[in-house]
Amino acid sequence: MSAEQQLTTLGIILAVPGKPAGVYKPVVQVGNLLYLSGHGPIQADGKGLCGKVGEDLTLEQGKEAARLTGLSLLATLRAYLGSLDRVVRIVKTLGLVNSATDFIQHPQVINGCSELLRDVFGEDAGIGARSAFGAAALPAGWATEIELIVEVS
Repeated sequence: MSAEQQLTTLGIILAVPGKPAGVYKPVVQVGNLLYLSGHGPIQADGKGLCGKVGEDLTLEQGKEAARLTGLSLLATLRAYLGSLDRVVRIVKTLGLVNSATDFIQHPQVINGCSELLRDVFGEDAGIGARSAFGAAALPAGWATEIELIVEVS
């Protein structure tokens, strides 16, 4: 099943991506690789999901923030490519978690995004290399910020 068909099957409707909040490009293409700038967890009402995981937010709320961030990344990918069917594979995910100083479950939080990418692109193409770590603060107070490297056709 194609990625676009899989979105329909999963009942996912992607929002129109927002404009950059600074001096950067949301996507830079070098050859067949796309480098996606850090995205945050934007909710259906357009507001970011904010807070520190392990302090203001539970692990499950952090995981939902990572999933929302993944949806933002997918929206940017589709807007740039025209179709998610052009994605060959997820190469690398870099996930940051706005977390309490004693919180150590960063990988479990970023699984919210990784599981979404797997569900859309499949076990092989949707799972790439990954790093996940904590941050003292993130832009706008977001709970997560994630960037991707994606191979495209």
